[in-house]
Amino acid sequence: MKKKRVAIGLGIVAVVIVVVILLVGPRLWLAIQGVEKLSGPQEGVPKPLAAPEPVRAGQADWPCWRGPNGDGISSVTGIRTDWSGGLKKLWEVNFLCQGSRTPTWSEPVVRGNRLVVPGRDETNDLIFCLDPESGAVIWTQSYYAMTLRARHGPGPRATPYIDDDRVYTFGRHGHLACWQLLDGRPLWKCNVEDNGGAAPHWGHSSSPLVYEDKVFVQGGGQALVVAYDKMTGKLAWKALEGKAGYAAIAPLRIGEATKLLVFHGTALACLDLADGTVLWQVPWETKYDVNASTPIVAGQTIFITSGYGTGCQALTVGEDSVETLWRNDAIASHHSDPAIIDGHLYGYSGQSNQNRGDFKCVELQTGAEKWSTGALGWGTFAHVDGHLLCQDIKGNLFLVKPDPNALAIVTEMKEALGEVSNPAWTVPTVANGKLYLRYMQRLICYDLINE
Repeated sequence: MKKKRVAIGLGIVAVVIVVVILLVGPRLWLAIQGVEKLSGPQEGVPKPLAAPEPVRAGQADWPCWRGPNGDGISSVTGIRTDWSGGLKKLWEVNFLCQGSRTPTWSEPVVRGNRLVVPGRDETNDLIFCLDPESGAVIWTQSYYAMTLRARHGPGPRATPYIDDDRVYTFGRHGHLACWQLLDGRPLWKCNVEDNGGAAPHWGHSSSPLVYEDKVFVQGGGQALVVAYDKMTGKLAWKALEGKAGYAAIAPLRIGEATKLLVFHGTALACLDLADGTVLWQVPWETKYDVNASTPIVAGQTIFITSGYGTGCQALTVGEDSVETLWRNDAIASHHSDPAIIDGHLYGYSGQSNQNRGDFKCVELQTGAEKWSTGALGWGTFAHVDGHLLCQDIKGNLFLVKPDPNALAIVTEMKEALGEVSNPAWTVPTVANGKLYLRYMQRLICYDLINE
């Protein structure tokens, strides 16, 4: 009788465990893997335009990560500084991600009458080219990129690079591709892992840099930094070994020479762009090897920052040397790039998984904190027309006037992205008088100049 009661009890426990697994298991698994589930309406991809117009450049394009000059500054002027009545929405699309578990974070880029933004379906990376004025589809492309392990979703994270009549994309799974900007015709495609690359923990994320005749990305593994011929996709050189970082490679101009700054998994490295020769490295250890913010350069000063309480460092660089200017924990940015304005650093500090952080102003030459505020949540921003256009991870917008003496919020607009259930991590894009906000499958265009 006792054995029977024990058996019944064990059976009940087993049933409870099965029920818990069925109810909680999928959510727990998604939480462990960091896979956000898409929500809200989602439409099928519309048919492309029958005959796309020739490519025209705009007056204030945003063709790549951190803009045309690599400094994070948009050339748009005359923006509205009163958002009390909201900004005028020009259009919205909601088909960039197809399926419920296909999050994609890449920022859109714009050249004149072309906007390019990556997307994702269950098995493929998608590339969309839209009309920046209307959101109409001009062309689409895709390639197979399947994964069984997709932390924070399987979609691309890197921002494309428009170079003249071509656009370069880099996927989470290591695919580097070149497309004709006019009509999307594929020109070449390769994978960094075929050259010895290895994905970091959260996938390949380093936005490509096109400079002169090459395109550069972080590949990791035995190809930590990889250079390809931009016209053919042929391997030009590879350098270093180890864990890739998530930050974009940045150009460093010293005198007449241009070099490469690579913020990889364990250090900041400076490389010769012609052949990949390592000129110097500064060790930078971070929990989980997450170095995700782009190195910021002002004259001969380089600034780097990482999250997880790591902090920041300013360096002084010469033609063949580098020295530490200062290091502290004033700004510990998870993956939000600061800006240098008039000798001061402005940027978010803290982790990106919650809308609580500190927006700070720090003196560049000394590292002294001028002020700090929690009023802007945690987010990213664009530098435009003498202002910082900040977006927190809930989709609220703030227009801030840089001032080393105190926080100066000029105006704000709540819920610019509508319903947001997961972090809105994608950086705002400002080009040709318009503001483009991306939240997973959705892309919204606002008029930033006219009433």
